[in-house]
Amino acid sequence: MNEKTIVHIKNLNHYFGGKSLRSQVLSDINLEIKAGEVIIMTGPSGSGKSTLLTLIGGLRSVQEGSLKVLGWELYGASDEKLVQVRRHIGFIFQSHNLLEFLTARQNVQMALELHNEPDRIAKAKAEAMLHAVKLGNRINYYPSDLSGGQKQRVAIARALVSQPKLVLADEPTAALDSKSGRDVVDLMQQLAKEQGCAILMVTHDNRILDVADRTIYMEDGKLFKEVVL
Repeated sequence: MNEKTIVHIKNLNHYFGGKSLRSQVLSDINLEIKAGEVIIMTGPSGSGKSTLLTLIGGLRSVQEGSLKVLGWELYGASDEKLVQVRRHIGFIFQSHNLLEFLTARQNVQMALELHNEPDRIAKAKAEAMLHAVKLGNRINYYPSDLSGGQKQRVAIARALVSQPKLVLADEPTAALDSKSGRDVVDLMQQLAKEQGCAILMVTHDNRILDVADRTIYMEDGKLFKEVVL
């Protein structure tokens, strides 16, 4: 694994349940993601895509195999190490997970506070990112005053504002119309190329497949094919 490899997975298996109820949800996963790559993962619902994202993001413990993120081995990693890894990752989920008592800017700015950015700089960066996702006129709005698509764009701004080395996105365009979805994935692609950020995106949106450098397909917990675009 060289210094440009962001994610390196070898012989990864994962199970849900215990004893007689144990069910294998990921089987012998092998995958490498380089800096600057945009990879789209497709496949049926329930095939293990979201489980793989949460493992890469340090949100679940690795059970079997090797999973390295930014050079850190997550198999056997302590809770403290997983927290450290997560600080270098931007997360975008189907549910936006915004804090309702914070404005759009404050929700985005919160991501920078984890990196000890001075308040004045963090505020400016948060506002600039909201402008980038076409929410410059909603900076001081609370989530309750935003549409579903606008909330998702705030969540995307929050994930991108700290210029992470890895972005994990689960259906990032699900709540967006065609143009907004295109704007968002174009922004994510731009970040990947300019910042050397790797992006792994799960989507059923065939309209955005062209932003990927590679697409991978998962079914029944297995990666079946890889297509270089």
